[in-house]
Amino acid sequence: MCEQFLQSEVIPIVERIDKLEPGLMPSLLEKAGEQGLLSTSFPEAYGGLGKDFITSTIVNEGLGGGHSFSVAVAAHTGIGSLPILYFGTEAQKQKFIPKLASGEWKGAYGLTEPNSGSDALGAKTTAKLSDDGKFYILNGQKCWITNGGFADVYTVFAKIDGDKFTGFIIERGTEGFTQGPEEHKMGIKGSSTVQLYFQDCKVPVENVLGDIGKGHVIAFNILNIGRLKLCAAALGGAKKAADISIKYAITREQFKLSISKFGAIKHKMAEMAIRMWVCESALYRSAKWIDDKEHELEASGKSFAEALLGAAEEYAIECAMLKVYGSEVLDYVVDEGVQIHGGNGFSDEYMISKAYRDSRINRIYEGTNEINRLLTVDMVLKRAMKGKLDLMGPAMAVQKELMSIPDFGAGEEGAYAKELKAIANFKKAILMVAGAAVQKLMMQLDKEQEILMNIADMSIEVFHAESALLRVMKLANTKGETGVSLEADIMRTYLYDAADRINKAGKDALNSFADGDELRMMHIGLKRFTKVEPFNSKDARRRIAEKLITDNGYTL
Repeated sequence: MCEQFLQSEVIPIVERIDKLEPGLMPSLLEKAGEQGLLSTSFPEAYGGLGKDFITSTIVNEGLGGGHSFSVAVAAHTGIGSLPILYFGTEAQKQKFIPKLASGEWKGAYGLTEPNSGSDALGAKTTAKLSDDGKFYILNGQKCWITNGGFADVYTVFAKIDGDKFTGFIIERGTEGFTQGPEEHKMGIKGSSTVQLYFQDCKVPVENVLGDIGKGHVIAFNILNIGRLKLCAAALGGAKKAADISIKYAITREQFKLSISKFGAIKHKMAEMAIRMWVCESALYRSAKWIDDKEHELEASGKSFAEALLGAAEEYAIECAMLKVYGSEVLDYVVDEGVQIHGGNGFSDEYMISKAYRDSRINRIYEGTNEINRLLTVDMVLKRAMKGKLDLMGPAMAVQKELMSIPDFGAGEEGAYAKELKAIANFKKAILMVAGAAVQKLMMQLDKEQEILMNIADMSIEVFHAESALLRVMKLANTKGETGVSLEADIMRTYLYDAADRINKAGKDALNSFADGDELRMMHIGLKRFTKVEPFNSKDARRRIAEKLITDNGYTL
């Protein structure tokens, strides 16, 4: 359904969308609503389809290849609607959610301000209770508001009495509330992006969202889900861009040969496929975890909202990693897609140039990739400090292992024993580096962002490599070893390359805070933990590329 909707309703008019033709994007959202594509994750009680988290993730991916439309629909169904669904009173949900679910009303979200982006709690917009106690009077502005030019309902954050960070539901047409002109952007040109202005804006007290002073709970919990869904949409966009590029490579001839026959082009196509397949593996592994946790929490008596928010918070670390990885996979795919197109890739006549420009924003919104890398490590360390996670025990065990004679053993057994051992060793590499950094830098570690980013990069690589391995093993259980030869090529190529990337990030971190014999010993340990068997990745990539060429596109 998603694919058909994009092909019939969106792609043919993408140029009109980019010109911000008045009323066009809202009409597309209404059409999507008529087909149920906006209400997948809303409960049936509020006019939704009541589908599970995995289904809604599939829809996010399916609509991810629609350029500016994808941004509009993701903002509407995510940050534009979920704060009310999860934190609204019953009266608020009854009033707003059915119309948001159908697309009759469109949603937007106002958090960012000119001087507070990643530092959301540094917002300057104020709210003060009116003398008659019936309204909150808002003053301030918000910027970079997706869907802001046409939305009917806005979730906006302001500080009551200058310090109580609180959410509000504001409707279009509210006295004192205006929207600025459309921004002119590098990409996603068809996505409405405006500033919001509040000049003695009168918001009824019944439109306060959630608890006063607890707006951060809304903002940060919604971002957890948004990050995973952004990964899904980025993956959908990447698959579309890869498909376009593979088809182009097959039909484009140079030196009387299809350029798809050249090794350099095969390498690019195969690497696109590898990164997308690995991304997909980690994405749906995490979506399944969240879905399972949601059901577990509901069974324990939690409400619908409490269950999903609790599940998303449980896997907030994975959501942050997915956001980083998915957005960077998309950037890689569109960049190499332009390269495969050659000079034509630089022409607006070819869709890949649009995909290239549109992709860049994904590394910025929903928390920049730098912020998400820092969060990945910060959340792990905070859970360790609260006793929810034992970090130092395993880290000390790895240090003890480094001082001992390596166990060369009798060799691994089983089809994927070597790969399983490699993943286990990669995790030891992270524990060694992170444990040493915590011991050495203590409370100063949070100021060493470069080291934290190195550790995050190691973690992201290992999480995705492990996800790919587990997926291959699961497939092998149903298809047999011979039935997953191509998937095994993808996994082993990724694992082989990941070892070097983990090693490099680890060395950069260690070199930043250790020296002398200690540094030499840990370098030896890092080399031991990131050592993998020699692997002919060139031939593996050629086999992957041949599959793409045979299928005339990305079908994995």
